[in-house]
Amino acid sequence: MNEQPLLAHLIELRQRLVRAMIGFVVIFLALFHWSGDIYHLLAKPLLEALPKGTSMIATEVTAPFFVPMKVTMLVAFLLSLPNTLYQIWAFIAPGLYNHEKRLVLPLVVSSVVLFVTGMAFAYFLVFPVAFHFFSIMTPSGVSMMTDIDKYFSFVLGMFMAFGVTFEVPVVVIVLVRMGVVSVAKLREGRPYVIVGAFVVAAVVTPPDVLSQTMLAVPLWLLYELGIIMAGFMSRPERARLENKS
Repeated sequence: MNEQPLLAHLIELRQRLVRAMIGFVVIFLALFHWSGDIYHLLAKPLLEALPKGTSMIATEVTAPFFVPMKVTMLVAFLLSLPNTLYQIWAFIAPGLYNHEKRLVLPLVVSSVVLFVTGMAFAYFLVFPVAFHFFSIMTPSGVSMMTDIDKYFSFVLGMFMAFGVTFEVPVVVIVLVRMGVVSVAKLREGRPYVIVGAFVVAAVVTPPDVLSQTMLAVPLWLLYELGIIMAGFMSRPERARLENKS
């Protein structure tokens, strides 16, 4: 590992942060012209579920401008994430040992991929089902006209819930690698995890059984995937320790 003065580290950190911010700003400015289209794409699952003759509404004067801008900022953040992660990696990599690099880099990349996969799962599979359920359950005489700002808050919350849920394999692998829990113990805790998955789904998803199941089942399956991957990763470590002994 290379040792540098604290001031040099701070200067490099500032440079990395500036480069990450520049990447985000450039992408945001490039997408800003199409912010309305980007919001429409985000709202498409709800718009397709709304009854004919109804639409989304804006209850605040500034909402038609700021809400699409927020959505565009979210998209720009996701698109600039590879550059941001590279800047973070370039800053911390010199301070890591080789075996730490071999562990950290795959975990970071897989975390991002799984988080984005969770967001895509919510958008393409969960939203159409949930919004259709809300549409058909709307009482007679009530028009389903959702505020665009509240819709964005709802979607953002769901993206976070599913994105974090899809991080379960990474969490399982890290816990096993750190020696906090063994693969055998994780297998023994499977019944509790299944029950906990449905409890979590009931808290963070809309109040319909189908949406809750669409979160609970992937949560359980990802837990199983984490156990399998942790088992594969721990075998070389066990073999290395046995050879030493």
